[in-house]
Amino acid sequence: MSHLRDACGVFGVFAPGHDVARIAYFGLFALQHRGQESAGIAVADEGQVTVIKDLGLVSQVFNERMLTSLSGQHAIGHVRYSTTGSTGWHNSQPLVRSRNGDVIALGHNGNLVNTTQLRDELLSRGVKFSGTTDTEVITALIAHEAQGDLLGAVRTAVGKIRGAFSATVMSGKALVGFRDPYGVRPLVLGRYDGHPVISSETAGLDILGAQFEREIAPGEIVIADAEHGLRSVRVELEGARPALCIFEFIYFARPDSTMVGRNLHQARQAMGRHLALEAPVEADLVVPVPDTGIPAAIGYSSASGIPYTEGLIKNRYVHRTFIQPDDDLRKRGIHMKLNPLTAVIKGKRLVVVDDSIVRGNTTTKLVEMLFGAGAAEVHLRISAPPIKWPCFYGIDMATRAELIAANLSVEDIRRKVGATTLHYLTLDGLQASTGLPETQFCRACFTGDYPIAVPEEYAMCKMRFEKGAACEP
Repeated sequence: MSHLRDACGVFGVFAPGHDVARIAYFGLFALQHRGQESAGIAVADEGQVTVIKDLGLVSQVFNERMLTSLSGQHAIGHVRYSTTGSTGWHNSQPLVRSRNGDVIALGHNGNLVNTTQLRDELLSRGVKFSGTTDTEVITALIAHEAQGDLLGAVRTAVGKIRGAFSATVMSGKALVGFRDPYGVRPLVLGRYDGHPVISSETAGLDILGAQFEREIAPGEIVIADAEHGLRSVRVELEGARPALCIFEFIYFARPDSTMVGRNLHQARQAMGRHLALEAPVEADLVVPVPDTGIPAAIGYSSASGIPYTEGLIKNRYVHRTFIQPDDDLRKRGIHMKLNPLTAVIKGKRLVVVDDSIVRGNTTTKLVEMLFGAGAAEVHLRISAPPIKWPCFYGIDMATRAELIAANLSVEDIRRKVGATTLHYLTLDGLQASTGLPETQFCRACFTGDYPIAVPEEYAMCKMRFEKGAACEP
């Protein structure tokens, strides 16, 4: 219930003769779960790049009049959840810079680990920054690479940046999608009426009726323009290995998306089945924490034979809001998002399935709420191992001092949150559920084994470039 937050969702389409802004809008609509802080679309029309972006959900930022005004041949789109830099219009994406008399726009999902070094180098060359994100550093690197075309500038930038980055970038003439050599964040290529579409997830293709072609490979750059069609090049990095974030499988991506050939709903059901085998318990009902606990709860129910039911109703209209509750409403906290079905759970022994526990505060409130609604027992089952290490690759995660599993044993956590029993899915059980070898994934938040080296001086502070920010290394 104490959910992690992924960085962003990116989208791009090159389709002359089609309403590319509207295509981008619906692509972003399908990727809304990846970020709810801001949304933006950039469109190129006869070499002219126009950007509309603002804070809020996709449906709040755009209307029919705006989309009608955004005509062009290709477009990119972005939805943001901040992991570097504050929530503000200046940090919303796509970001725009001029390059050799042209304009480029860029949207990025992930997090760099050498942002400070690259930013300092650019500042020493007289480059100005108006925002505080690592995305602005990537954009500036591409914009200030004077030699060659857009593809050449992207190749040069990819050779310099380190960390997690799946991105779309466009000029007045071309659309580019690129992915870091480890493939930490997902990126796929599809076809809409024969034209190339780039999306963070296959769900962004499905909403359009676009055909999935393939995943963009780690280190791959794809480019589409009117002169050459679709081309692809690869940037090799010595020592790089596939390292898709395993939390894409557990929670981040939509369950109807497919990654590495696996449907995520089925993979999450498998996590639930493994949980049932690892931690059986006598109970009356299996209850998911909606929405992300649903597939694993279904799997737990099917493997255990314990009936599955909705015991918590989610308010599906709670997203980012600029209207904050007063103190009395804030005390009700979790009830703004979830409400128990007292008639269903009163007197029952519950198996409650969720995807993760981060700090533990929200889980404690959830358990209190269920007992307050009359549950006889609450057996927590978590479809991920204990999170013991922070993420440096694009997850807005607590520092290690704040991660409950980094500081307490499972039994201590059980007592703290007030559950009758608590079991986390083992790392072996999680890996088996994916149907893929561990060498395909980054699992650093569970193991502390980081595939991409993180500089010792790296400050785990999303506000490190904000004026007056106090960040400890």
